[in-house]
Amino acid sequence: MFRETLRKRGVRVITGLGKHFRHIEKNRNGFLSQADFKEALKVFHLEIPEGDFESLWLILADDRSDKVDYGEFTRAIFGEMNEYRKAFVRKAYMKLDFNKTGRVPMVDIRKCYCAK
Repeated sequence: MFRETLRKRGVRVITGLGKHFRHIEKNRNGFLSQADFKEALKVFHLEIPEGDFESLWLILADDRSDKVDYGEFTRAIFGEMNEYRKAFVRKAYMKLDFNKTGRVPMVDIRKCYCAK
């Protein structure tokens, strides 16, 4: 049910949640507490019944830390990329990885990409 609600609301809500998660994340470790996660959902008018929230939290939360990773959250909502998109991302990455090191420094990205 929650997944369908988010999909109907669109990509802007998902990207907005991502920006909001990064803004409220206190420790800059990529994870959110249950209170922060609940607050973010309310900001975007994604209020769900407490029982449903608890079920969602159990699915998303990391068992070791009782936190939610935004990357895991988006994968749970959208699923994995299809093969076409994966191939496209690999092709773009191969062009950016000039030195074939498996890492792409920001300097190399700036050589290929202009956000203007």
